[in-house]
This record gives sequence, structure tokens and C-alpha cells, in this order.
Amino acid sequence: LGVPALATAALALGAVALGSRGLHLDGLADTADGLGASYDRAKALDVMRRGDSGPTGVATLVLVLLLQVGALTAANPFTAAAAVLIGRCTLSMACARGVPSARPEGLGATVAGSVPRVAAVAVGVAAAGLATLLPGVPWWRGPLAVLLAYATAGALLLRCTKRLGGVTGDVLGAGVEAAVAAALLALV
Repeated sequence: LGVPALATAALALGAVALGSRGLHLDGLADTADGLGASYDRAKALDVMRRGDSGPTGVATLVLVLLLQVGALTAANPFTAAAAVLIGRCTLSMACARGVPSARPEGLGATVAGSVPRVAAVAVGVAAAGLATLLPGVPWWRGPLAVLLAYATAGALLLRCTKRLGGVTGDVLGAGVEAAVAAALLALV
């Protein structure tokens, strides 16, 4: 059809965002706003709950989407799909036993600590193993993408656990979007 790569990448991201009803992107913006708003845990959680996006959230959202779109312009359909799946695999780590919820209610409270650690590790190992089979990239780039995605989501998870006391649904969505960006960058 002759659609430019940038437009194709933007449409692909739009389709993925629709698939999650925009919740992961909203979580990214809300988490950035909360972490940037205050060092006070309660105030940060309140900012995240409000739902309106502030300057930190908007800037973070734009930056991550630009990284994703830029990487998607060079990705093949297999690596693009793999990055989206790898990002979602990191949820097993974010929901592993021992990861607390930041609040007593909400999505974070429902899923925090719900995945046995062995299962969380198995998901990551399986993702890395399957990623060696990606067509169009050297065998080692797939596992590298998994490693970088997990490291990125893990760093965010660690920061949020220390700063907010645990995970929220917003933190889970933010981790997915950050992990997808990291995986895409590693795969192109």
C-alpha cells in the first residue's frame, strides 16, 4: 500500500494500545506523575489515583512512545510482536510472591504476590529461550531483548516498591510499556 514506516508503526502502537484499552499507557503516565510529584508516599499515590496527567506523565508518555515508534519503524512483524509479548511476560516478575501491593485495594492488591517465584522465573527463561528463534535477527538478540526488558521493568519495580511501598495497577502498566520499549530497542 505504500504506507510510510512511521505511519505503520504509529498505527501498530495504536492497535496495541486499543487492545489494553490504553490502560498500560495511562499507567505509565500516572506512575511518572506519582514518582515525580512528591517524596511523600501518600501524596504520590494520591496523584497516581487522580487520573489526570501532569507534565511529568505527559513527557514520559511522549518519550516512551517516540522510542517505541522509532524502533518499530525498523522492526519486522515478528520482532514487533515479540517485543509486545516480552513486555507482558515481565508482569510475572512484577506479580511474583514477595512483591507487595502499595494499597490495600485495586488491581495491584489483587495481583501482587500472586505468581509463585518459580513460575515467574520460568516465564522469563521460556521467553528468552523462545526469543532465540526469532526470524530476521541474530539468535542472541532475542534473549538480549528479554534481559533488557526484565532489567528495565525490574528497575522500575524496585523504585516503585521502595518509593510507593509496592505495586499498583499503574505500576504494572508502566512496567509493561517500559519493557516493550527496551525489547524493541534491543531487537532492531
